[in-house]
Amino acid sequence: MKRLLSLDFMRGFIMVLLALESTELYEHLFKATEGNFLNGIFLQFFHHPWNGLRFWDLVQPGFMYMAGAAMAYSLHKQKEHGFTWEQSFKKTLKRCGWLFFWGVLDYAVRKDGLSFELWDVLTQLSFTTLVAFLIFQWSNMAQIIFCIGLLLLTEVLYRFTHIPNFDQPFTDQHNFGNYMDVLLMNKINPGGWVAINCIPTAVHTIAGALTGKLLLEGKNKLKTMAIWVLVCLVLGYGLDTAGLTPIIKRIATSSFTLVSLGWCLLGLALCYWWIDIKDHKKHLKFFTIVGMNSLFIYLFFEIVGSRWFNGYIRAIGTGLLGFINTPEMLSQIISSLCIFALEWGLCYFLYKKKIFFKL
Repeated sequence: MKRLLSLDFMRGFIMVLLALESTELYEHLFKATEGNFLNGIFLQFFHHPWNGLRFWDLVQPGFMYMAGAAMAYSLHKQKEHGFTWEQSFKKTLKRCGWLFFWGVLDYAVRKDGLSFELWDVLTQLSFTTLVAFLIFQWSNMAQIIFCIGLLLLTEVLYRFTHIPNFDQPFTDQHNFGNYMDVLLMNKINPGGWVAINCIPTAVHTIAGALTGKLLLEGKNKLKTMAIWVLVCLVLGYGLDTAGLTPIIKRIATSSFTLVSLGWCLLGLALCYWWIDIKDHKKHLKFFTIVGMNSLFIYLFFEIVGSRWFNGYIRAIGTGLLGFINTPEMLSQIISSLCIFALEWGLCYFLYKKKIFFKL
């Protein structure tokens, strides 16, 4: 089975973006460019506050979409090696269990004690991966209908549950997703994120698996992907423009799910055409080295980086740069780049040693 280099690249590209965000580089660049046109560009590296879409809102859907595509390749390989459905199910169930564990652990340790939260992307992915696996052998049309059902279910839950104080479908802190968070965690996320995003965003992982199957077996791959890009973007933006369902990433509305899926499909289609068809494979290693240990580096910068490593390296960097009177903002930017360089170097070390952390 030929390796899909475009998938390796996209996964690595997403992880590089996330790693850079963890260093606070985007925040420093946004502040440094106040008052000029670059400020608007760097604004795209922050989530939209509510109704709207920015580039950064596509990263998490891309992460889950890539996971689905990778799952299709993994299951194909398992089938070639004689795995039964039950063996693949046990392997997937174990993976989902570990994803859930690490996702909860990521948010669990706080300065004021332990916390139980279900908003981490790994926690969400543990659910969407399992759903995508369970319907993987269905026909393509059956899976598409199932995805439509998930989006309709989301619409029904938000619009027709009518729970006091949580009966405003698209209002922050007063929607059905917030109500479910109270039931599940006895708290509401101040940023508006909700745990039941895993229901509509399961569409991303299922669509990724369908794309993976298409790239493995289908003909007219790019044509089929282009059609679905148009379908998703037209429907998603149409729902928002018509005032039916606003594009809101924080509660993963159906319009957001469709629009973000359209952009993910377009991204993979372009990468597939450029890398796997046109054979432009130079300079991919910088990204693929990170992508090949995506789980490890994600947990590293989320847990070790945010709680110790980043602050330690930043203190060294800003301290040394202070000796040569480096402006504070430039010092912060350089320190962020140094943090990322060390994290990338760690991935490179693991790559050279052929050490890959997988679930």
